Amino acid sequence: MANAASGMAVHDDCKLRFVELKAKRTHRFIIYKIEEKQKQVIVEKLGEPAQGYEDFAACLPADECRYAVYDFEFLTEGNVPKSRIFFVAWSPDTSRVRSKMIYASSKDRFKRELDGIQIELQATDPTEVGLDVFKSRVN
Repeated sequence: MANAASGMAVHDDCKLRFVELKAKRTHRFIIYKIEEKQKQVIVEKLGEPAQGYEDFAACLPADECRYAVYDFEFLTEGNVPKSRIFFVAWSPDTSRVRSKMIYASSKDRFKRELDGIQIELQATDPTEVGLDVFKSRVN
């Protein structure tokens, strides 16, 4: 089903992989990409459970927009292990204006397809998705 605002559909694989991340913890992160020619959001990369934040950050292209989901694990002040699922709207300043517009207009509908997102981040440069930003948002 296409998004009225941007005409982007969401590939079934996007939701399926998200459910795997959320329920089975088979992925640490998922990078999503909009295929403009096919007019749909697809899964570009899956992060293995053993991969960490550096691996995730390295998958965000320097000059192209992406959506990403990251399962962030942390310890509470009482040393209790927890995790939060972050949705990242990655839109670097160096990406094309058209691309930024398409990602911005498709974001809300795409995010609604992923039931279980707990925290959202908007980022235009690597400092806005730094590990310290994730840590500050879970406390």
